Amino acid sequence: MSQFVMPSLGADMESAILMEWHVKEGDHVTKGQVIAEVETNKGVIEIEVFEEGFVEKILVKEETECSVGTPLAIIRTEGEKPITKEAPQSERIKVSPAARKKAKEMGIELSSLAEGTGEIHLSQIETTSKPLSNTSQPSGMRQAIARAMSRSNAEIPHYYLTTSINMTPALHWLEALNATRGIKERILPAALLIRAVVLALKTVPELNGFWENDAPNISPAINPAIAIALHKEGLITPALLNADSMGLDETMHQLDDLITRTRAGKLRNTEITQQTITITNLGDLGVESVFGVIYPPQIALVGLGRIMDAPWAEGDALCVRKVMKATLAGDHRATDGRTGAKFLEKLNDLLQHPQELL
Repeated sequence: MSQFVMPSLGADMESAILMEWHVKEGDHVTKGQVIAEVETNKGVIEIEVFEEGFVEKILVKEETECSVGTPLAIIRTEGEKPITKEAPQSERIKVSPAARKKAKEMGIELSSLAEGTGEIHLSQIETTSKPLSNTSQPSGMRQAIARAMSRSNAEIPHYYLTTSINMTPALHWLEALNATRGIKERILPAALLIRAVVLALKTVPELNGFWENDAPNISPAINPAIAIALHKEGLITPALLNADSMGLDETMHQLDDLITRTRAGKLRNTEITQQTITITNLGDLGVESVFGVIYPPQIALVGLGRIMDAPWAEGDALCVRKVMKATLAGDHRATDGRTGAKFLEKLNDLLQHPQELL
């Protein structure tokens, strides 16, 4: 028997709400299967099981808040005998959806109201004497971002390198490629840039990984975190998992799917825990250069700015080209400026020969 526990979905996460089970007791589950949804300050996340077996016992009811590491269910592997005694229930807070919504509106800490069985009802919220402060309160997501960025600035010695890239060859090539395709098969510049970053990381893998136990840990898989703006507020950076195994068309397809699910609150836990580098593109907002802050324990971030008309020297001639500034933020504990320069040089080379990105 093994316990399926509330996973840690980020260094800033202490607890989450078990919103919905996708399985019931007795169901057979396979490795990688989504079996539940939890709500965190990053949104609703689908969580997967990482072994094959049967759901022997569900320990936590839906709409229950649990701390990281809390057992949620017991998984029985093939060949094991079913348990006969009642499994112990984990400590938790049971909150009705109406009570949770009202508490959020009033700025009330739910754990302070739990009594006896740990259940909180709407009537308790409505009769509490804790009004919402007139001071504007940051959202849970904003607080999580603040904690991560404070840690980044405190722990990571950043260095920055910027280069200007002539995007005219890549854009002309992409225009010609899309002219032969239907609307649904067309490639957006964003996918082209992600593909170029991924291939550059294959040449300079030292930037793809983590700073752990006072040493760099290079990841064999390239899972770039893509900064995606949500409809209501904030950014979230889920991973495009195993992007190194994708061609350009698959990169476009998976990027579109990732954006759609991110904004619908349908991410999986692996997509917000296995990022190996971050790519943030703010060019659509008119930003020319992006000097980002590395998200620990990652060791690098690539910032892409606006593609704009700019003077460009070619030989003895001065002309106008589509130019984009690419900035690398690196962790100086893990790499140095020479490594970063090699990465930007390879990124530029790939975008001058876009046919290599297929």
